[in-house]
Amino acid sequence: MWNERYSESQYIFGTEPNDFLKQSFHHIKAGGRVLCLAEGEGRNAVFLAQNGYQVTGVDLSIVGLNKAQQLAKDKGVTLITQVADLNDYDFGAQQWDGIVSIWAHMPTAVRQRVHSRIASALKPDGVFIVEAYTEQQLMMEAVGGPSASEKDRFGSLATLQYELAELEQLVGVERQRMISEGNRHQGVSAVVQFIAYKR
Repeated sequence: MWNERYSESQYIFGTEPNDFLKQSFHHIKAGGRVLCLAEGEGRNAVFLAQNGYQVTGVDLSIVGLNKAQQLAKDKGVTLITQVADLNDYDFGAQQWDGIVSIWAHMPTAVRQRVHSRIASALKPDGVFIVEAYTEQQLMMEAVGGPSASEKDRFGSLATLQYELAELEQLVGVERQRMISEGNRHQGVSAVVQFIAYKR
């Protein structure tokens, strides 16, 4: 599915970073190692690399990650990209100064498995940054987010707080905000924003 979506010549979510990440990345240790989950076409990973981070982007789609590498080349930075299913991905132990999850909408079982690995994968003081659509998005006129048939893929603050209880929360809010990211994310949208660090 994602290989087909990313096969368009244009970057379907644009080439600019996610607004919340742009506001929040400074929480991650300068120059540190960052893992970007479900990174797709690479706009967030490239932004972090431009800001001096050592970035690895993981996604199911080789087509998306090839576009990520092209974007990195165009911007004069380097990325590591890995084609992988997050359900099987080896996050390692104390490997990352930051892990970023922007619109990484996973089925419940996969999400729980991923979240169970975050704390051990982060270095001490490592930071996890999340933005996801909430189920309220289904009542919005905006474009973006999982479909009504995939409700388990939506995020919520309560779920993040429960599944990531090993981390110390810095930011946790459900809100509505304007999003303009390519032609796939547009309009006033319902999101959850979450930042937490490893004690």
